[in-house]
Amino acid sequence: MIYRTRRLAALLLASAPMLVAVPIAAAQTTTQDGLVNVAVGDITITDAVDIGVAAQIAANICGVKVGPVAVLGVAVDRSGDTRTVCTTDQGPVTINQN
Repeated sequence: MIYRTRRLAALLLASAPMLVAVPIAAAQTTTQDGLVNVAVGDITITDAVDIGVAAQIAANICGVKVGPVAVLGVAVDRSGDTRTVCTTDQGPVTINQN
């Protein structure tokens, strides 16, 4: 009986940090929707598109690989910061939060 009580207490103590972390993680993801904008200079090329689509468009304009641009898109969606993919004659190609 004492062994079961100790085991239950240890289990509860071990799982307590996870119960606190779940609401914090949920709060951090509520602003992320997986959608971003792509702009060239001051003209928005795409508005509120999936990160993958935005990465393909920006990569095609800049002549770079899609993978790193997709990672940049995810960072923009998480942070809300605007990131420049490259600069063209028409202006900077940027990804920003929708």
